[in-house]
Order: sequence, then structure tokens, then C-alpha cells
Amino acid sequence: MPEISETLDPADWDTHRAVAHQMVDDAIDYLCDVRSRPVWQEMPPQVRRQFREGVPQDGTPLPKVYQQVMAEVFPYPMGNIHPRFWMWYMGASNFTGAMGDFLAAILGSNLGGGDHAAAEIDKQVVGWMKEMIGFPAEASGTLVSGGSMANLIGLTVARNVMSGIDLRAEGVGALCAPMRFYGSDQVHSCHRTAVEAMGLGDIALHRVPSDADCRMELPALRRAITEDRASGLHPACIIATAGTVNTGAIDDLEAIADLCAEEGLWMHVDGCIGGLLAIAPKGRALVKGIARADSIAIDPHKWLHAPFEVGCALVRDAEAHRGAFTVTPEYLEATPRGIASGTWLHDFGFQTSRGFRALKVWMALKEQGVAKFGRLIDQDLAHARHLSDRIVATPNLELCFPGVINIVCFRYNPGGLSEAALKRLNTEIMVLMQEGGIAAVSDTTVRGRHCLRAAINNHRTLPCDLDMLTVEAVRLGEILAQRVTSA
Repeated sequence: MPEISETLDPADWDTHRAVAHQMVDDAIDYLCDVRSRPVWQEMPPQVRRQFREGVPQDGTPLPKVYQQVMAEVFPYPMGNIHPRFWMWYMGASNFTGAMGDFLAAILGSNLGGGDHAAAEIDKQVVGWMKEMIGFPAEASGTLVSGGSMANLIGLTVARNVMSGIDLRAEGVGALCAPMRFYGSDQVHSCHRTAVEAMGLGDIALHRVPSDADCRMELPALRRAITEDRASGLHPACIIATAGTVNTGAIDDLEAIADLCAEEGLWMHVDGCIGGLLAIAPKGRALVKGIARADSIAIDPHKWLHAPFEVGCALVRDAEAHRGAFTVTPEYLEATPRGIASGTWLHDFGFQTSRGFRALKVWMALKEQGVAKFGRLIDQDLAHARHLSDRIVATPNLELCFPGVINIVCFRYNPGGLSEAALKRLNTEIMVLMQEGGIAAVSDTTVRGRHCLRAAINNHRTLPCDLDMLTVEAVRLGEILAQRVTSA
């Protein structure tokens, strides 16, 4: 009987080689010209309709598929690689990292376990993260999808260690008293999701008031711990934030570390925004004390500009980390030699199947060196100061909160308008700048004051880009304010 077989490999490798070469050329052109394009543009209805079609039953030649990508995907990006994208808090990617992602996909390795080069690079990158933060070499860590998962990993270990029971076996129903985790009222929403996912409920996250600088109030934190204990609750963990989403505020990490040692609590640091200040020559003093944490979440796809997605959870107690997740069914038993030998990386998190996230970080750090990334962080801090100075010096622009790191909160305020009217006005300024492809900022409300928010986490940004932001905010604000007063 003749052998009948199908494969996904092409019958004509030369065609695929030509398309692959074209992709690289087009990718370089795309990045070289990024400044000349709009930050963002709305997708036309006819293009959007293409993405509403059902699953294709038959194939299309690769050259034609690639043509569609270039015609209908690349012109309509989110925009975060553009030098004037400052929405939310994202990195701007880098070409070497993108090539690393491509090569990782070609290898197709599953990083759940096994003895192979990709697993060694994964462990090396985690080691580099520990070194950057100042964690001991014997500490543990794992690469994950991003900050939300990195925080969940750290808090899960904290829950298990601090529970006082074999929580994996008995579950949260066996807790002697409800556990409490403490974070400021500026803490990232992923922590609510985490305590809910851990079965503790949102009630387990005690939001501590923040001070005028949006940092967790330590006297209020002490009172909360004392009162919770007196009420029969079980204080377990303090979540210190190294860079809040709203304003970039950094909690007093040294003082919180002292308090955790005094009270016997787990110290977790959400360092997804500001943790990597630890590698910045001028900025590292802002996160003094971060290395005293029991667990830390950081995001290489922010200030290391790795292509999305890659986060990292670090845990000081390696045995506690592994003990929170390890499961060894008969089909995943290690062998003394061969592919199944070595460390099983799935023992340190929720995923059994894990992509090769490390290569894009490894290649970029090899090419550029960590010192350059540290200088880029300081550059972002300098850019934030430049923007703040421009705002203060520009009539009708108002700096809403003093900048700490690289997040600048501001608004257009011509005077005489209510808070509600100012919110409508500034929201429209923000959207018009996006629709015009000029610049992308986000907005937020802090202490009842609505403001525009520029998170300057972009290695392509120049001071002239920030100057343009202030000019356009005033230009659009004047036009819109005239409409309001004439209506």
C-alpha cells in the first residue's frame, strides 16, 4: 500500500524564502519610517469586514496572505512603537527582540520542561532579572505573560506560605481565619483579580489610603493591620507598589520592608512599572529597598522594550515557589538522562505549556547590554521632567500631580469650567489627537480630578515630540473651549 501523507511544509521552499526575505525588508522599512506615519488611524469599514469572515476551508498562497497582512494589518496598529505613543504604560518593542520572537517560533520549543537550549536561556534570563533587581542567585523566578500573571504568581506563593496550613491539599475553606492582603488605594486592578482567583475574595484586599503624593500611608497601614488582627483576621501580605499606574508613585519600600519584618508579613512588590529603575544609574535610588521583598513582579515588555508579551515573577524562597505549583504526574516524570532530564519549568507557575519568551529578551540584552537599558530609563525620566516643565510654562496647561518617574498627569484648563466640563473638554482633546494621528495619551481620574496621562516609556521619543504634545493640546483646547463658550 503506497504511503499517503500531508505536511504543513511547503512544496516550494523558494517561494517561502522569497516571502520571508520580503518580510524582513518590509519590517525594517516599517520601523525606519515609523515617525513619518500617524500614531494611529481608524480602520475603514471595508477593512474591518475582512476580519469578520468565517474560517477558511481552503488555503491561499502565502504571497497573497502576506499581501493582505501588509495592506490590512500593518496600516492599523495600536501605535505603541511610534515615538508619540504614551498611552497606558507599554514598551516600544525593538527589532532584535522581534527577530528573537521569530527564531523562537521557528524552534517551536515548549518551555514546560526538558533538557534543551531554550530551557537554559529561559533560566539564564530569569537569573539576569534577579541580578538586575538585586535578588540573591539562589532565589527563584519564572517568565510569564506579563505583570498580571507575575503578580498572581507572587501572591499565590505568599498565600500558601502565610496560610499556616497545607493549603494546596486542604483549600481556603480550611483557613483558621480570613487572610488579609494590603495595598494602597492606587494598587493595580490585577491584585483584585488575583485575590479573587485565589479564592479569598475581593474582601481580602484591604485598600489602604494613599497620601498627597499617592503613596501608601504607613500610619494607616499599621492601623489596618492592628485592627484586622483584633477582629480575628489574619494579616498575611503587604503589596508595595513601585510605580502606580495613575501617577507613577512609589511606595516607601524600605519602610514597608521594615514593617513586614516587624509584623511577620510577606512583602510583595508590584514592580511592573518601576521595578527596573533598579538598573538606572540616576533612577535606582527611587526603588531603594526593592531587593528586600519576598516576591517581585516585573515586566520586561515595558522598560526592556521586549516585544509583547513577557513578564517575570521572582520569589526569594525557591522551595516555597516550587512548592506552590509543582505537580509530577506519571507522564511528566524526569529521567536521569535525555530530553526529559533537567529542571521542569512548569513547576514554577500555572502553565504546563510555555512559549520560548526568553529569547527576545536574551538577544536584546546580549546586543545592547543592560547598561544601555538603564540609560534609556533615565532618558525617559528626563523626558518626563521636560514635559512637566513645558506644561508649567504653558498658559492654560495644568500639571495635575508632581511627577515622580515617567508618568505625567496634566490637562487643559482655561479657567471658569466645572470639573465635569473639564473632563469632557480634555477627553475630546485626547480623542482628537488620536484620530488625527498626532499623539496618543490616555486619561484617568485621581482624587476626583480628571487628567490626561502621558506615560513616556518609549526609546524613540524625542523632546520635540513632547513639545508637539503641549502645542497640540493647547491648539485643540482653544478650539474646543470656544465651542463650549459660544454654545
